[in-house]
Amino acid sequence: MAALLTIPVGVIVDRIKAQSQWVDYLWQPSAVLVGEPETAPWTQISGDDNRASFYAGRATIELYRSDTGNYRDNLMGDGKLWVVLTPADSNPPYALFKVTADPTEGEAQFEAGVNVVDTVPMPDAVREVLERFVAEHHVEQPFFKRKRDRANPEALGRRGMLDRRND
Repeated sequence: MAALLTIPVGVIVDRIKAQSQWVDYLWQPSAVLVGEPETAPWTQISGDDNRASFYAGRATIELYRSDTGNYRDNLMGDGKLWVVLTPADSNPPYALFKVTADPTEGEAQFEAGVNVVDTVPMPDAVREVLERFVAEHHVEQPFFKRKRDRANPEALGRRGMLDRRND
């Protein structure tokens, strides 16, 4: 299914010197910029050897009509975006994979176990677009509680000798 609306964004990632003997740096998404800056991916914006900020590249937030309930729930709180970085065999050791406003999609990215997934504040311009999208496309789905089938006590009992011979 194709996205109904897309929002182009740029992503800022911080590199922090680790206090560990196993890794040199920690990488953490820190902000999302509205639009697409004309800067090459992984350009250092500021910092030094202990802490630096990088423009990680461009991403597209994709909005789907079927996810409006999740977007609405996200907007009821502070409004966050989930940024996902995947391991790469390069320097820096991560590639920008996805930015999403859907909390369930963002949290599902943790399952891989190797991705860096973090939330960043949602810019006001993205929030406005998301609010309009939800207002235009959200359809409340009624909740139907399923009824369980009644248990058949005869099916739960032991099978007799005659039943075993037929198997």
